[in-house]
Amino acid sequence: MNKATSTAKKSASAGQTGDVNDKEIVIGKAKIKITHPGKIYFPEDNVTKGMVADYYQQMSACILPYLKNRPESLRRNPNGIHDSGFFHKDAGEDAPSFVKTKELFSESADREIDYIICNNAATLAYLNNLGCIELNPWHSTTKNLDKPDYLLIDIDPSEKNTFEQVIETANTFKQLLDKAGAVSFCKTSGATGLHIYVPLGARYMYEQVKDFAHFCCSKVSEILPAFTTLERSLSKRGDEHIYLDYLQNRRGQTIAAPYSLRPKVGATVSAPLQWKEVKKGLHPGDFTIHNMLARVHQSGDFFEGVLGKGIDIDQCLSNLA
Repeated sequence: MNKATSTAKKSASAGQTGDVNDKEIVIGKAKIKITHPGKIYFPEDNVTKGMVADYYQQMSACILPYLKNRPESLRRNPNGIHDSGFFHKDAGEDAPSFVKTKELFSESADREIDYIICNNAATLAYLNNLGCIELNPWHSTTKNLDKPDYLLIDIDPSEKNTFEQVIETANTFKQLLDKAGAVSFCKTSGATGLHIYVPLGARYMYEQVKDFAHFCCSKVSEILPAFTTLERSLSKRGDEHIYLDYLQNRRGQTIAAPYSLRPKVGATVSAPLQWKEVKKGLHPGDFTIHNMLARVHQSGDFFEGVLGKGIDIDQCLSNLA
C-alpha cells in the first residue's frame, strides 16, 4: 500500500457531528457544514449528498495531488444528477479562510475571476456542500499556468459507437505512444469514453502540446478511419465516429479529475486503469462510489506517474519519423 492509500484510510475517520438536518465535518481546525446530507443526488442508486461528501473525504489523499494548485471550474448540481446544474468559477466573498483562490483573467467571461484552488480536504468538503459532484481542474498549476503537466486526449464516442471501439482506439494510442517512447496512462471518463494522459513535467507551452496531441490523433485516425475522426462538429461527424479530442490541450480547459465522481446514473467514477485492464469486457460502469476506495486500498494509485518526469516531444517525433 502506498502513502496516499494509507492516508486515505485515515481521512475516512474525519470527525462528523450535527443533527439530522446537517452534518459537520471536522478536519483539523476547520469545521465544514454539509447541509441536507440526506438529499438524494443519484435517485437510481440511492446515493445522497452526504455520501458524496464522505466519498471525497475517504479518497482525499488520492485525489488531492491531481487538484493541488490547479484552478477549478466548478460544476454544481445542488439538486442532484437530473438537474442540469451550472458552472461556477468565482469563489465569491463567502468562501472560508481555508479555501485558497487565484485571480485570473477569463477570456470567455472577459473579466477577472477568483478561481478556487482545492489544496486540502476541507476545501473538498466545502465544494461538495456547494453541490460539486464532479471536480474539474486545469491541466496546469498556478506555478506555471501556461505549461500543462500532462497531455490529454479525450476519446469521445458518438451515439452508435461501441465501447469495444473505444477500447480499440485507446490501445491504438498506446501502441503509437509506445513506439514514440512516451509513457502513457489511461482512465475511464466515468461516462462513455476513455482519457489518455502523457506526462510532460510542465516543460512545454500549451500550443506545443496541442500540436503533438493533434499529430497523435491524426495518426490514430489514419489507422482507424472507419470509426474515428478529428471532426469536432457533431453534425459533420455523424453518430458513428469517435471524436479524438486534442483541443483539450489549451489553457483553461478542464476535465474530470482522476477519482472524480460523475453526475451520471450509476454514481460512476473517472477511474485510473492499468493498461492490461483496457481490453474487451471493460466497462466504465464497473467503477463507482461504492467500490473505488476498496480498489485503491488493494491496488494503489495507477496514475501517480502522470505527475512525474515528462517526455521529450522532439525525441518522440523523431522516433515516429
